[in-house]
Amino acid sequence: MSATPKKSLKLFSGRSHPELAEEVAKQLDVTVTPQAAYQFANGEIFVRYDESVRGCDAFVIQSHCTPLNDAIMEQLIMVDALKRASAKRITVVIPFYGYARQDKKHKGREPISARLMADLFKTAGADRIMVVDLHTDQIQGFFDGPVDHLMAQKLLASYISETYTDQNITVVSPDSGRVRVAEKWADDLGGTPLAFIHKTRDPSKPNQVVANRVVGDVEGRLCVLVDDMIDTGGTITKATEQLLEAGASDVIIASTHAVLSGPAVERLSSCGAKEVVLTNTLPIPEERRFENLTVLSIAPLVAEAIHQVFEDGSVTSLFDGRA
Repeated sequence: MSATPKKSLKLFSGRSHPELAEEVAKQLDVTVTPQAAYQFANGEIFVRYDESVRGCDAFVIQSHCTPLNDAIMEQLIMVDALKRASAKRITVVIPFYGYARQDKKHKGREPISARLMADLFKTAGADRIMVVDLHTDQIQGFFDGPVDHLMAQKLLASYISETYTDQNITVVSPDSGRVRVAEKWADDLGGTPLAFIHKTRDPSKPNQVVANRVVGDVEGRLCVLVDDMIDTGGTITKATEQLLEAGASDVIIASTHAVLSGPAVERLSSCGAKEVVLTNTLPIPEERRFENLTVLSIAPLVAEAIHQVFEDGSVTSLFDGRA
């Protein structure tokens, strides 16, 4: 018998986005750990792993997509099962973090649901959280433990830089609150000019935005409109129309999370944007795809981050020290 402990990486996947989990597994040269997962007639979720997980370094990947609450609950139950089966360390991998927009109170008597999410995973038994492009950076502080905040910006910016090499690009933020993100984009694209859309939003009416005017030089330039997520598409399509009215030669929409609720696909396909570039942090079924849509895989980034965590390496090094 040997008393020397052996490290064991195991990848577990919920049912919301198994395609991404399989891609990550292929990058890591492992297989997704088999499990039984199903729902009872009343909606209760049951999970049981088909092999021993004792002493393993467990990575539980689940994107919080529709039905959102089922995806979250399933991942919580998976974490609880791992804790009770004596997994050594449990890392929750959440390509898209549900409730991230509820990170502060706009008015009295409102919840801070993003904090509640972090508390739930901590209580379930998570030792670490890994996420891609949080809606706001401060959510990292909601979890009492290590948080690896992965950024898809490098992936998206590289694609745009290679595809539109000879264009005069202006990076545009859809609102003044994301100008700092746009500044990082501008650096990645070689120091391009910046612009932003001045807009107003009524907190009592979600998904409704009034775009007012463009601030910055966009006339005759290719505008790269950047955001972290596209839900119903109202914000980003109104901004696209504003940019074209202001004289932009073309608009490229670049975003990490393709929530694509309700009329989003119709809006994006008809707003006049030359190309819409998204990642696969959330599943995009064939019926939600359209002609000028490009989907980039986030799997290599997630897999490399998992590898660094497993080997006690540096996740920050994946982002040139900026993460």
